[in-house]
Amino acid sequence: MTNPLIAARDAFAAQMPEARETLNGRDWGVIDTGGGGAALVLIPGTLGRADIFWQQITALAPRLRVIAVSYPASGGIADWAEDICALLDARGIADAAVLGSSLGGYLAQFLAGTHAARVNHLFAANTLHTVQGIAKRQPYAQDLDNGPIEVLRAGFLDAMRAWGQAQPDQADLVDFLMAEVGGRIPEGEMRARLNALKRGPELPPAPQPAAALTVIDAMDDPLLAPEIRAAVRARLPGATGFRFRWGGHFPYVLRPELYSNLICARLGLSPLDSAWTGDADYEA
Repeated sequence: MTNPLIAARDAFAAQMPEARETLNGRDWGVIDTGGGGAALVLIPGTLGRADIFWQQITALAPRLRVIAVSYPASGGIADWAEDICALLDARGIADAAVLGSSLGGYLAQFLAGTHAARVNHLFAANTLHTVQGIAKRQPYAQDLDNGPIEVLRAGFLDAMRAWGQAQPDQADLVDFLMAEVGGRIPEGEMRARLNALKRGPELPPAPQPAAALTVIDAMDDPLLAPEIRAAVRARLPGATGFRFRWGGHFPYVLRPELYSNLICARLGLSPLDSAWTGDADYEA
């Protein structure tokens, strides 16, 4: 049976494949819708490539220049923040809205704190507030440099299977993620993504005004405990928070219309759906 999420993503990827771009000596994957006007940079988590945002890219491209990225196989949080700035420089973009989910949310927060002039709006989505203690958790506690990649992948696959059993309504998403873990994310990229948090720096304050800060999370996120979600909001005082009542760790995949409209609302754009009013599917 065809997985509808994989089929839709693959159809998008065939029309808009990611290009490879060298930034400060590191090989990134980039999807860029092009055009002028305001820019939005989308940064995925550990288990996604640039095209995991295919639904937001498709919906928002008529209104924004959308740039989504896939991580390189080297470097870490501080390096990648410099690379994102180089990416903007290469396109003549002075500043952009930056949305990062999970690992990407940590990178986006670091970028906002260290290169404040480049981030005109920060979306910290389904993410962390600190890397303290992460090295003691699996799979980060393993030898991420030299341990067998099959063991690292197996740890994720086991977690995905448990997720699917606990939330059978998200089976298509779980299968989608298992395909990413199973090989669509190459070994070098997978190790770099895991090491980025294990060896990551603590976050500096985000100096953007409160109106330029948005936190997104979900009540049923199986990967982030309520206290972690609360701590992210606490470290971004004054930020507008949106908590999906359901959507797990990937509401942008499972709730794409609502997610895209949320972005529009926060960036001062009219809703994609004229009937959308910010319904009861999430709470501020």
